[in-house]
Amino acid sequence: MNHPNNLGLELHTLVSRLERAGDRILRADHGMSYRRFMVLVMVGELEACTQRTLADSLAVTEPSISRMIAALAGTGLLTVTPDPAGGNRRRIALTDAGRELVERAGTELIGRLTELVESSGVPFDTYLAHTRRLNAALGGG
Repeated sequence: MNHPNNLGLELHTLVSRLERAGDRILRADHGMSYRRFMVLVMVGELEACTQRTLADSLAVTEPSISRMIAALAGTGLLTVTPDPAGGNRRRIALTDAGRELVERAGTELIGRLTELVESSGVPFDTYLAHTRRLNAALGGG
């Protein structure tokens, strides 16, 4: 069934395409997938967080986050230490190299995506404002 005003489909398609564009940019310029980059970004946003908090924030499973954390820690971008509160929890934080990569690659990615939005004829500031409003309406900030 074809729905000409299917906002859900349009949003899904847009987000998927933007993620693929981000993935191409990050792989070509920084040798990293978009998914792993977003793990680094969220660790930076959440500061020294736990694996569970990170999985919840990115809406992925803990086993998936565990594998990505291990790979990123192995490359020296994250540190993983026992949680002072005890239990099986581990605290995850960016290393200096991880922080530098998030800053450098993030600045480049934001610039490239801003250019993409503006080249489509959509004013970036307007698009960003509407996106933030939608996120807020959905409880995303």
